Amino acid sequence: MPTVATVKEIWRFPVKSMQGERIDRCEIGRRGVAGDRGWAVRDERAGEIRGAKKLPKLLQATARYTAEPAGGAVPVAEITLPDGRRLASDAPDAAARLSEYLGRPVTLWPLRPATDTEHYRRGAPDSPDMMEELRQIFGRLPDEPLPDLSIFPPEVMEFTSPLGTYFDAFPVHLLTTSSIATLGRHAPGSRLDPRRFRPNFVLEPVGGGDLPELAWCGGPLRIGGAELRIEVPCARCVMTTVEQGDLPKDPAVLRAIVRELDQNIGVYATVATPGRVAVGDRVEVT
Repeated sequence: MPTVATVKEIWRFPVKSMQGERIDRCEIGRRGVAGDRGWAVRDERAGEIRGAKKLPKLLQATARYTAEPAGGAVPVAEITLPDGRRLASDAPDAAARLSEYLGRPVTLWPLRPATDTEHYRRGAPDSPDMMEELRQIFGRLPDEPLPDLSIFPPEVMEFTSPLGTYFDAFPVHLLTTSSIATLGRHAPGSRLDPRRFRPNFVLEPVGGGDLPELAWCGGPLRIGGAELRIEVPCARCVMTTVEQGDLPKDPAVLRAIVRELDQNIGVYATVATPGRVAVGDRVEVT
């Protein structure tokens, strides 16, 4: 099997839309990296789970697990707010403190079973104009195209995520350093840290190519001890532009992706065979 890349970085995000933690190794199960998006914020005014597309201040907070995820359980996450205050995700006052920070009533939830469909159901859109709503979510200007929504699982039209998860669409996201470098040529004034794109795996390709991961779509890929199926390119949204940590707000990032990279950077994957992955592992086309 030809080696196409090596694993440079591994990321997991304990709370949906908060900054995550860089780790050296992980277990990949059917729901992706163990513990990834184990918690999420529910906007009680909107009546749905929401992330930084609608609540951008979430991306100024950081989350890390206080124990390693094991056996499908979701551990407690420690959340650090921009002013340095910390709170535990299971603390009795966690919802009140996050509501104060975000300026609207929210609650904080661990993953619920897929059978709890009301928990995952979408609320009413903020705008009565659905096209305007989609342009806001994807950060598109009036003269820019929206992505092809048919690439996403059908259930995400009715629910905020695939049932039983807090992912936007698919459980694993991969991004190569070559793709970041290619984007950099089109957005030379932007800081293109991988954190802007929230991948689970940053890969260092073997050989050339501007966007090498796009060639893997539709096929199997072995990464460490796990086997994935690369499903579709990752259509980017307003999240790539939002301020987080020391990365400033930067709409130029998304403008370049839409106009120069056909709206996509990185790829989404599903898990065919669970396994363990560590930094430095080989990535092979099978």
